[in-house]
Amino acid sequence: MRIWDSHVHLKHGDAEGTEYPARDIVATMDAAGIERSVVFAMSTTTERSVEMALEAVRQFPDRLIPYVYALPHYGRSVLDEIESAIVDSGFRGIKIHAGECTLAEYVVDPVFELAGRHGVPCLIDCLGNAGAAERLARAFPGTIQIVAHMGRYLATDARLLERFIALAEAHQNVFLDLSGVVLLEQAQKAVRRLGSGRLVFGTDGPQRAPDTASYARLAIRKIDALDLADEQREDIFWGNIARLLCLA
Repeated sequence: MRIWDSHVHLKHGDAEGTEYPARDIVATMDAAGIERSVVFAMSTTTERSVEMALEAVRQFPDRLIPYVYALPHYGRSVLDEIESAIVDSGFRGIKIHAGECTLAEYVVDPVFELAGRHGVPCLIDCLGNAGAAERLARAFPGTIQIVAHMGRYLATDARLLERFIALAEAHQNVFLDLSGVVLLEQAQKAVRRLGSGRLVFGTDGPQRAPDTASYARLAIRKIDALDLADEQREDIFWGNIARLLCLA
């Protein structure tokens, strides 16, 4: 089975702002059997996120796929930087994190509009804010919204994840990222209600828990534990993200 990881950090949003060089990411991929990974940096400026992703992809162009990080800047608009990354440098998506910027209309809407215009998805960690995710899904039906962690990282509130499954049921432009999901019964429910066509595999790695390869393998085993037909497994592990990024 081919495996593409749709959620990998060159720079994390933890307290240390932990960074991983491209060579370590690819070594982890090799150890876990992952063919390609989407990479991005956060906890940094949009400009620096582009530099980090470009350098990583230059080293491993056949393994790594770049996303640009959308973060407002007090001194200037970053929309031109995001657009240049997509149009001029081949970036395939945009990462947004509610931990570092508000999801208010005046901040996030221009990014979603730009993403829809260029046909790239927005991977958004909305920190459980289902209302914001629903507003964006309604306001931008032509923009693909990939909801990180099915709504909230390591969520143990089944009712919250249920809201995001229902959101994806109601809006065809909403996909659910399965990284950091611990309630596997909710992931199985998502498969039953949505089919496999709008779920994507991710690790939210690298993370040393206890080491990066073991962490990635655990994420893979979570998907393997679901009751899936072979074609559903293929969709989730690589087919859906490959199609979304026009790399199928």
